[in-house]
Amino acid sequence: MKYDTVIDAIATYVVEKQSFSKEAYETAQLCFADALACGFLALKDPECKKHLGPFFPGTTVQPAVRVPGTSYLLDPLQAAYNIGVMNRWLDYNDTWLAAEWGHPSDNLAAILASADYASHQRTVTLDEVFNALIKAYEIQGVLSLKNSLNAQGFDHVLFVKVACTALAAQFFGCDKEAISAAISNAFIDVGSLRTYRHAPNTGHRKSWAAGDAASRAVFLAWQASKGEKGYASALTAPKWGFQDSILGGKELVLERPLGCYVMENILFKVWFPAEFHAQTAVEAAIQLHPKLKGRINDIQKIEIDTHSSAIRIITKSGPLHNFADRDHCIQYMAAVGLLFGELHAENYSDEFARKHPEIDALREKMIVKENPQYSVDYLDPNKRSIANSLKVTLKDGQVIGPVTVEYPLGHRRRRSEGLTYLREKLDRGLSAIGAIKFKDIFPPPGDMPLDLFLQKFTKQNR
Repeated sequence: MKYDTVIDAIATYVVEKQSFSKEAYETAQLCFADALACGFLALKDPECKKHLGPFFPGTTVQPAVRVPGTSYLLDPLQAAYNIGVMNRWLDYNDTWLAAEWGHPSDNLAAILASADYASHQRTVTLDEVFNALIKAYEIQGVLSLKNSLNAQGFDHVLFVKVACTALAAQFFGCDKEAISAAISNAFIDVGSLRTYRHAPNTGHRKSWAAGDAASRAVFLAWQASKGEKGYASALTAPKWGFQDSILGGKELVLERPLGCYVMENILFKVWFPAEFHAQTAVEAAIQLHPKLKGRINDIQKIEIDTHSSAIRIITKSGPLHNFADRDHCIQYMAAVGLLFGELHAENYSDEFARKHPEIDALREKMIVKENPQYSVDYLDPNKRSIANSLKVTLKDGQVIGPVTVEYPLGHRRRRSEGLTYLREKLDRGLSAIGAIKFKDIFPPPGDMPLDLFLQKFTKQNR
């Protein structure tokens, strides 16, 4: 069967042996460890833990898939959901910013679940996992460069589902034809609306949406492994295809050949959990913190110069109703940085917000405006900057700043600088489950069986 060009290109990329750069491979190792650390840190959150375990209590399966950091042994669908929820819960995992932004490490959920399941039939090495991760990142990321689901009101996790489906199908032993069928079904599946990511409906679903997409991807991949048919013109069919139905007739394109571009340019959140468009704003606020100690009440106004995506996505005025509202508000995040010189996941809680009314008092003094050059540089593929600038004016007329941060600490241009912070983050994640230090397990040898590696993170009696 001859599939649509984009589906065929993705399936070909998945099944053919690729030659990836050393940088991409080493970054994939870091992404793998970073995503696990994010999941381990999230286990401290009671709301996250409500989502974990079997869907129906007491359900057991054999053979089972492990959920790292826990003692859960689950079917691959529910394991993918668990892993995806953990990794994404704190909004601390890596990020990709394009026409359609997202979090490529969301793909690890389906890759790990399907790879662990496959390891019951054969030896699966970490090399296979790292290479699958590079491919999943590339599929999701390149689809995101020119194709915007957000503009149509659909959530970006659809591209997670497409990438996850393709790689899970490969771990389930599918050939190119079956992988193409699986991908076509993933596109037809579409996805959820973005309702839960925007006020007044912001809620916890944004923290489990990727796990849901990964779980569905495993389902579609397994169906394909059993011979479920595909749909050759799932994208291009007049009226009923993805392009006409979802993109308003616009062609779905792969903006560049599939290689390892996305993995090489991935953005890590290494210092604090903040929506990525605000990372540089928080860093600037933390730099200003020592100059404002004891002078917070003297502030007349705070000016934040930012890029258009931050204006559109995370600029909020008025009451913030929950954790999900606060961790996507540039004013709230910058206020915490100015007041405390740090930012942690706990700072988004209802309890913390109630205890510190001065945060909202600072928000009311903030003026957020676009710097057109920042918006241009944000879209420039040779820069990919995410700039923010903060300037504080006191009541006596004194101006402090501006402090401008163009590239966040987790950016490729600051990779070596960020590695120290990333290793500290990984150690915090490992200590959360009582595991060994990062330096004792990283980088793991690529020929190590996945089964042996995952044993290091099996938490008993959790």
